[in-house]
Amino acid sequence: MLSHLAIKDFAVVAAAELDFGAGLTVISGETGAGKSLLVDALAFLSGQRADSGMVRHGAERAELVADFELSDAPAALAWLRDADFDEGDDCQLRRTLRADGGSRAWINGRPATVGQLGELAATLVEIHGQHEHQALLSRVSQLALLDAFGGHERELGEVRKAANAWSGLLRERDLLAGRGDMSEHIGWLEHQLGELQRESLEPESIAELISSHRRHAHSAALIASCEQALGLMGGADGPALSQQLQQVRTALSRQLELEPRLGEVDGMLDSALIHLDEASALLEQIRADLDVDPAAFDDLDRRLARLHDLARKHRTMPESLAAHRDALMAELETLRGAGDRVRVLDGEILAAAQSWQRAAETLGSRRQAAASALSQSTSALLGELGMGGGRFEVLLEANDVARPDPQGGERVEFLVSANAGQPPRPLRKVASGGELSRISLAIEVAALGMDAIPTMVFDEVDSGIGGAVAEIVGQKLRALGATRQVLCVTHLPQVAAQGHAHYRVSKAERSGVTQSAVVVLSAGEREEELARMLGGVDVSKEARAAARRLLKNAS
Repeated sequence: MLSHLAIKDFAVVAAAELDFGAGLTVISGETGAGKSLLVDALAFLSGQRADSGMVRHGAERAELVADFELSDAPAALAWLRDADFDEGDDCQLRRTLRADGGSRAWINGRPATVGQLGELAATLVEIHGQHEHQALLSRVSQLALLDAFGGHERELGEVRKAANAWSGLLRERDLLAGRGDMSEHIGWLEHQLGELQRESLEPESIAELISSHRRHAHSAALIASCEQALGLMGGADGPALSQQLQQVRTALSRQLELEPRLGEVDGMLDSALIHLDEASALLEQIRADLDVDPAAFDDLDRRLARLHDLARKHRTMPESLAAHRDALMAELETLRGAGDRVRVLDGEILAAAQSWQRAAETLGSRRQAAASALSQSTSALLGELGMGGGRFEVLLEANDVARPDPQGGERVEFLVSANAGQPPRPLRKVASGGELSRISLAIEVAALGMDAIPTMVFDEVDSGIGGAVAEIVGQKLRALGATRQVLCVTHLPQVAAQGHAHYRVSKAERSGVTQSAVVVLSAGEREEELARMLGGVDVSKEARAAARRLLKNAS
């Protein structure tokens, strides 16, 4: 629901702040005062293109901000989450237009494209009265409204599920069939795997091979280092290290009574002797295991060279050869079973198409019933709205596409005949803005706003009508306001009286510049405004009395 609209330097509006609530809000004003500028502002915030002429004369840029509460807008919440604009249960649309023609847009304070602004706004507000803003002119929207009216969510879900399943199976089959004769490729894969499977390619095996190769390559140096260390530790050229440490312990033990801390030193030396003996034993074992074996080294060298050759051939690292081998094995298994899989897929595709056909027929039957009900309800409302003899029809035509369609097996076209004796024509070809507004109102009332767009704006909805018909139009708008937020620009007091809230747009000249102002009316001011709308410039007592009656009847 639209909760707040701020306008600055837009057309002839210098600045305006409007708060909106639920139900029906009406906007009135004298001819030429700029009533429709509020509609234009919402259209601009909905992604409509605008030229620099919309910037107020003398200003650098126009700025518009709309705040929405999203408790009644699940589609908008989903869009915001998917597009990473989510900010909780509120949403703000902001757009600026510079005098040089540049335009920028924001969603919840983050920069957005005009396309994103339009996508989000389409889930929040629907503007009736101008062809380019009216979603009902789109056949896609007409089908969505019909499904919403008939409550076809479950049936439509089954159709989409079946169509998506069919498409997925077809893509898989086309992928397999597009590979053609795989025998040559299978032979190549088998040859590649044969080379790889002759070697031990697991990363730990390769790491051990590299370590052994390095150890053999440096075996002479390792043996020399071990023998030198053993000689130093064993005392071949002097006292052994262990003997020297023991002599140190003996010398210090004579002074132990004089300095007790020497006991700690003695304990450390004792541990050192133990570690020294263990180190000597391990060093002797390592020396015994070392051997200069040219034949073993040559074997390791050849194995390592083969691994590097395989890695270069398969364009990978030696450590990744095992993963590459496994990938080739998986591909080979897939190709070997491709023929069988294609035959299985043929059957699954046929079954999926039949499943879609059954689901589409069920949906089509429901749509036919809904189309008849919507046609009758809307046609009856057209008569009430001053279009006597008018007729509304929902035409369902079979799709010509040869593949399962996620939207079902039908296309929809809303047809209307504004006058008796005229053949119905597509709604999108109706020329009169006033007629189009009333037809749209009739459809919306008949469908009870089931298209789930929370805010509807009607402009010129009362064009060319008056008297009792105007009162009915107002009543229908008020009834629609029970399920949706409705904004209506009107020049008829019978319509304005039905509003839950009332704004007046006025125009005045300030410093030689014409400007429009927008104010919310109190109860007394509403009566005076309705009297003006009834009686013109000179408001009479009779006009005020009639205004009071209109307000009383509306409440």
